[in-house]
Amino acid sequence: MQVIDTQTRLAAVLEDLREKGKSVGLVPTMGALHEGHASLVKVSLKENDVTVVSVFVNPTQFNDPKDFNTYPRTVSADIDFLEKLGADIVFTPSVEDIYPEPDTRSFSYPPIDTVMEGAKRPGHFNGVCQIVSKLFFIVQPNRAYFGEKDFQQIAVVKAMTADLNLPLEIRPCPIVREESGLALSSRNQLLTPEEKKTAALIYRTLSESKEHSLTHTVKEVHDEVVTRLNACDILEVEYFQIVNADTLQPVSDWDEAEGVVGCITVYCGARPVRLIDNIRYR
Repeated sequence: MQVIDTQTRLAAVLEDLREKGKSVGLVPTMGALHEGHASLVKVSLKENDVTVVSVFVNPTQFNDPKDFNTYPRTVSADIDFLEKLGADIVFTPSVEDIYPEPDTRSFSYPPIDTVMEGAKRPGHFNGVCQIVSKLFFIVQPNRAYFGEKDFQQIAVVKAMTADLNLPLEIRPCPIVREESGLALSSRNQLLTPEEKKTAALIYRTLSESKEHSLTHTVKEVHDEVVTRLNACDILEVEYFQIVNADTLQPVSDWDEAEGVVGCITVYCGARPVRLIDNIRYR
């Protein structure tokens, strides 16, 4: 496994591999790797000759400096983790290497990037598009792998890829969960054991709401989820929206769209830690 920390060197290595006809898979991450990331790497290893995993905490997608400063950073452990998985290349650039000059590019894909995370975290998706597009240009992958926990992010990245006419496939991969049902996230490391136990209520509530949806309206299901989670002392729902899986616009009826997804963000604990999850209703 090669560990490369500059985009110039990475581009040179990959150009040589592409000249040999090798297919390339990219798994973009912000590090603090867990089994959710491992699942993406494993799919890429099966589908490509070469798998590149980037480990880079991207400052431009954080609208809260505190969130950026407290985001877990475990690069040495991440490299060991990826070596055991059999990744071919780990890309660990510095901020200066990725952004030698401020990135002034603006990306906008309404309505999918103006709701939910887009509304709550102004500038977040612009930062995501900045870093992901840079990685796409540097790596030029055949396929790129993203976890479905970030459901809205995948929709935005797909829109950006189409907008830039990039010749690659965006591969969404299923959410990986802890035994309790809690969606695996790098942010889970910031939870105490007790908070982690309580955070499992998020997925349990979503799962039960799916059955609830068979006999209740969209509004009733929405209100039940929010009320139940907010009743817990250390949980606070930032938003819960039941949306069309393609447009990400709210639905008022279960039959309004072919695909319906419930997307939620919950603050957990004293810090608090921001957790996201989603569930497919239809």
